[in-house]
Amino acid sequence: MRRRTFLIGTGSALAAAALPRMAFAEANRIDWYTSSDQNIIDFWTNVVKPKFEAANAGVTINLVDGGDNAGLQAIAERALAALGSSADPQADFFEGFDARQPVGAIDKGLWIDFSKENLSNYSKINPLAIKIDGLPQNLPYRGSQVLLAFDTTKLPADKAPKTWPDLVAWIKANPGQFIYNRPDKGGSGGNFVVRAIYEANGKDPSLFAVDNYTKAKGDEALGKGFDILKDLAPSLMDKGAYTSGNTQSIQLLGQGAVTMIPAWSDQALSAISQGVLPDTTGLVQLSDLGFPGNFARITIPTNGANKALALKLADFVLGEEVQSAVLTELGGFPGVSWDYVSKDLRDKYAALIPTSIPVWPGGDWDKNMKDGWYRNVAPNVDRSK
Repeated sequence: MRRRTFLIGTGSALAAAALPRMAFAEANRIDWYTSSDQNIIDFWTNVVKPKFEAANAGVTINLVDGGDNAGLQAIAERALAALGSSADPQADFFEGFDARQPVGAIDKGLWIDFSKENLSNYSKINPLAIKIDGLPQNLPYRGSQVLLAFDTTKLPADKAPKTWPDLVAWIKANPGQFIYNRPDKGGSGGNFVVRAIYEANGKDPSLFAVDNYTKAKGDEALGKGFDILKDLAPSLMDKGAYTSGNTQSIQLLGQGAVTMIPAWSDQALSAISQGVLPDTTGLVQLSDLGFPGNFARITIPTNGANKALALKLADFVLGEEVQSAVLTELGGFPGVSWDYVSKDLRDKYAALIPTSIPVWPGGDWDKNMKDGWYRNVAPNVDRSK
């Protein structure tokens, strides 16, 4: 399954040539854009849109797939160019977009500051999501985090490891029963590697920032994590095998070839609901420091023709009905605190409720983590395959 990142990359105005055709803004029509995967578009099409339109007679949501990240960037650049003029940006609502883009947009006042809009559900947002992002122009509404998926017919839920040392001990005590994917082939394996790096550096994600990588610092911090992973390698499936992606790991677990894997929360929950993984699959998050994850955001331009309706939609999405559906229909994590989803769901997913959601900074840290893993942990693995 293709996974687009939560943070949109820098695009080009040249992508405007590939923009989808759109009518000019109409009253009571919210022009909504995303570059997220099809499952997110389906969620808005089948869940959010009909519920919101039923609750707001005469209002429609015009769902538009903006294409890839560059396409969505170009739409945002169009809105920025229209700022301060009478030009119609033809955009009211962005899903999965980061207000840090386009460069300078926040300083110029392109994006709504949600903390000042008196949304009735704003106070319900998970404090971890606010802490991760730190921008009031980004409204977190759904999340995903790597966790452990395991076969409860082989490993009872009450015996599943809940800390990193317990996980390492279990892997070594059960050789051949754990596997993760190569870190450049999917985020579940990549974030397993990151969690080892955090463990080797005092469980302190704050040591890693997008702008503080140096070769000396990287060699030391990453190297200590690679040492942990090299020590684990002989205890993995086939004494050091790695899958080629998130999906292959899930398939091996579903086939009973292994007992435990790291997996994205949304992919694991969806796989269970679709029968790819059996109902006997257990899910657990580490309690000492969770695996990395992140939240997807909503951004709303200040110059949209239907800004008031867009804000109403944003508030609606944070309500209990949609946030519960994020769990049950999308397989994601709620953007609000878990206290604001139904008690039945809180009880059902109690083992998944995170106390921490560390975020890997990407950039040079990510590039050298992936390259260093091949050189230090799996030198015999052909990275081109």
